[in-house]
Amino acid sequence: MGDPDKNDSGPSQWLPIQIAPDDCDLELGRPHKTGILPLTFPCRRKAGVWFNVWAGEAVLISPSHWRIWRSRI
Repeated sequence: MGDPDKNDSGPSQWLPIQIAPDDCDLELGRPHKTGILPLTFPCRRKAGVWFNVWAGEAVLISPSHWRIWRSRI
């Protein structure tokens, strides 16, 4: 996992997981003492289950936030 984001603003702002869209790659995050801790891979929800897009495996944490996945390359 990456470093927690401390300066959320603009298009990269975290949104509540309850309003996350289906059928698109998202960056998921969970609470951390210093902010939201992002996962380091894109995720997509299928039938109510979050999956790691790159590995095709279910994500075993309960995310609290999301934002559009943006490649870091």
